[in-house]
Amino acid sequence: MQTSYKKPIDEPRFLKVLLIALALSFLGVMLVIPLISVFVEAFRQGWALYIASLTEPDAMAAIKLTLLTAAIVVPINVVFGVAMAWLLTRFDFRGKQWLTTLLDLPFSVSPVVAGLMFILLFGSYSVLGSWLESIGFQVIFAVPGIVIATLFVTFPFIARELIPLMQSQGSSEEQAALVLGASSWQMFWRVTLPNIRWALLYGIILSNARAMGEFGAVSVVSGHIRGLTNTLPLHIEVLYNDYNPVGAFAAASLLAFLAIVTLLLQHLLNWWEQRKYKQAAATRSDAEEVLRAESDIVARDDFTTNKISAERSTKKSTDLGLNKVTV
Repeated sequence: MQTSYKKPIDEPRFLKVLLIALALSFLGVMLVIPLISVFVEAFRQGWALYIASLTEPDAMAAIKLTLLTAAIVVPINVVFGVAMAWLLTRFDFRGKQWLTTLLDLPFSVSPVVAGLMFILLFGSYSVLGSWLESIGFQVIFAVPGIVIATLFVTFPFIARELIPLMQSQGSSEEQAALVLGASSWQMFWRVTLPNIRWALLYGIILSNARAMGEFGAVSVVSGHIRGLTNTLPLHIEVLYNDYNPVGAFAAASLLAFLAIVTLLLQHLLNWWEQRKYKQAAATRSDAEEVLRAESDIVARDDFTTNKISAERSTKKSTDLGLNKVTV
């Protein structure tokens, strides 16, 4: 029977070139050129003015508040993100789908709306807010409000990085650890955490970048108090509205630098993970080759042993036959 050969379908070369050119043009216009222009404008007046813009009191206060907010928010996101991912991937309960949907709520709600929600909840005219102020604890227009708003918009990042990975890995290794006598705490530190460490680091990087660059929700709850509640993104807006483009672009260059570092870290983590995966695959392949070679050796030894035994049996039978004939 004659078989017909079908030539593999290949796209025209000009179409590939066109698509690549369009993609690179879009990225250049929307990302690369604006990013370069930020650094160009930041250093337009010289290095001395750039340093002066970043070291003036309001800028230093904004930088410190931004770092403080990220330092508080990211560890909280790690704890609750891992707990949420573990809950959604290891347990079945009523309302699980609703909880999964609520996890994505910060992605669908505008940050400004989120800020207004916290003002309604913790503001001076709310029951909870007035009670907190009566005991001397202010949330809105203070650091706690900034932290809460940032938590709201950054919470899903770590959980959403962990959930697909934990679902694909399953729970067989964790169950095996429990069967072998490990406690739940030992199982987490020795089995679960090593398996999710790369996704966890990836989520931490994204959560930190979003926490330091959040504008909308923080703008609503902060009150824009210079030197007190202005984070770095809010400080950039204030400087730009005050017709101080050098200071605004100098502060913006820090956030742009953070974006570049975030991309580099993501690329480094992806490269390192692929490298570890290839090493593990190579080790597994070598182990399989060794086992296969050992199996072949054992099989040959068994064959040789059986052959020798058969020859001895044949020889013994022959000798017995000759003896009978002689008798």
